[in-house]
Amino acid sequence: QVQLVESGGGLVQPGGSLRLSCAASGSIASIGAMTWLRQAQGKERELVALITTNSITTYADSVKGRFTISRDNAKNAVYLQMNNLKPEDTAVYYCKIFIRTPGSDGYLEHWGQGTLVTVSS
Repeated sequence: QVQLVESGGGLVQPGGSLRLSCAASGSIASIGAMTWLRQAQGKERELVALITTNSITTYADSVKGRFTISRDNAKNAVYLQMNNLKPEDTAVYYCKIFIRTPGSDGYLEHWGQGTLVTVSS
C-alpha cells in the first residue's frame, strides 16, 4: 500500500510565494514521473508541472517562469515552489506520482489528498 501526503497550501497575497510538498511512503519499489495538477472551482483539472526520472521538467504556459518543480528521490518527494502568485492560481493542488510496487511490472498513478492554495488580498 502506498500513501501520498501533501502539505504547504494556504492563503497568500498576490505576488507572494508558497512551497508545496508531497511525500510518498509505503510499499515502493521505484518512482517514475512526478506531477502537480490543480483544479480551480468550476474548472477542469489541469497539469501544472511534471518532472521525469531524469529531472526533465515541463510546465503549463500559465506558470512558466513563476513555478519550479523539483524532486528528492531519497525522500520519495516532489516539491512545487510557487513565486509571484496571482489570484488565478487559486485552486486545489494535487500531486500525482507514478509508482511501481514490489512484484509488479508497471507503474500506477497515485494521488495526494489535495491542498488548497488561495491567492487573495
